[in-house]
Amino acid sequence: MTKQSVRLAIIGFSGLIGKRHTTHVLANPSTELVVTVDPSPTAPTVASSLGIQHVPLFTSIAEMLNSSVPRPDAAIVCTPNHTHVPLATELVEAGIPVLVEKPLSNDIESGQKLVNLAQSKRVPLLVGHHRRFNPYIIAAKQALDSGKVGKVTAISGIWAVFKPDPYFDASPVGAWRKYKSQGGGVVLINMIHEVDNLQFLFGPIIRIHAEETLRRRITTAGGDEDDAAEEGVALTLRFASGVVGTFIISDAVVSPHNFEMGTGENPTMPRVRLPHGGDEIDVYRIFGTEGTLSVPDMRLWRYHEGTEKTWTSPIGHEKLAIDQDPRVPFDRQLDHFVKVVLGQDEPNCTGQQGLSALEVCEAIRSAIRSDTGTVVLKRTVPN
Repeated sequence: MTKQSVRLAIIGFSGLIGKRHTTHVLANPSTELVVTVDPSPTAPTVASSLGIQHVPLFTSIAEMLNSSVPRPDAAIVCTPNHTHVPLATELVEAGIPVLVEKPLSNDIESGQKLVNLAQSKRVPLLVGHHRRFNPYIIAAKQALDSGKVGKVTAISGIWAVFKPDPYFDASPVGAWRKYKSQGGGVVLINMIHEVDNLQFLFGPIIRIHAEETLRRRITTAGGDEDDAAEEGVALTLRFASGVVGTFIISDAVVSPHNFEMGTGENPTMPRVRLPHGGDEIDVYRIFGTEGTLSVPDMRLWRYHEGTEKTWTSPIGHEKLAIDQDPRVPFDRQLDHFVKVVLGQDEPNCTGQQGLSALEVCEAIRSAIRSDTGTVVLKRTVPN
């Protein structure tokens, strides 16, 4: 390993998120893709399509570690959710720093064991909540910390989109998304990103009320209906700070109100702007004692200086700037991972922080199944 280059392994490159990670690793001057692991029968074909057919390909981590191929400096795990812990455990046991795609685990207990193992072996373990590197989230955090909205009182959020049937295709790559037991469902796949954003901005969530939306598609044809993954949830939230919030999430409705279309961070999803003025679609609204900030249009509404703060006074607005770094969040996250591997930085999203988001998502699912729809979190996992 040189000062400028980190030799990486990608575990599970043939899926949607694996292809994205592979593309960014290949384009980054500080990383070298030296080995891949993927048991999918389509892996060789996908490797050719990505231009990595020359990179050694193995069907398991054990096979990779027992081969004559030099051990990578670090690895990125981007496999189906239920495989994250066992695969990351193998890598940590071998002393290899790991960036694990979210969620870290399907359950708190196994995730905590992985975190404890990484801590005991002093092996860096990061969780892929890449939106912590998104310029809109960074700008929102700076605005909140600087007091531009005053004391935050409440928030509202939306993540709504329509996922087509091929996303849940019965092929080995996509079938797991249909089942809760395998980490499928909009809560663990998508809401976990929103939870990490919310806790990054407002601190730990301590109470949840959840109502599941109506099912609009059949996700378990020939399978266990009780294991069918949820399509959407309406939430009310309370944070440890006293802030309250609402959130709607669904992957079965037609809507532009989602983080990807609002920010343009995912190149596979078209960015949406309002027809007049070209503003982004807002997905979060943050209500404070001095103003209201919407994200990602970054419009801050507040009274002008010298104007009486009352509902009979005109209220003005300004558009907050974001940094103009052209790198997308995945690139920023990869640059950060390189620095962590080289000992130049501390993890931006640790295993414990990844577990904190998972704990909230687990509580959401518990609330859906409960008679009251409400769960109080013990917060055994620090944020």
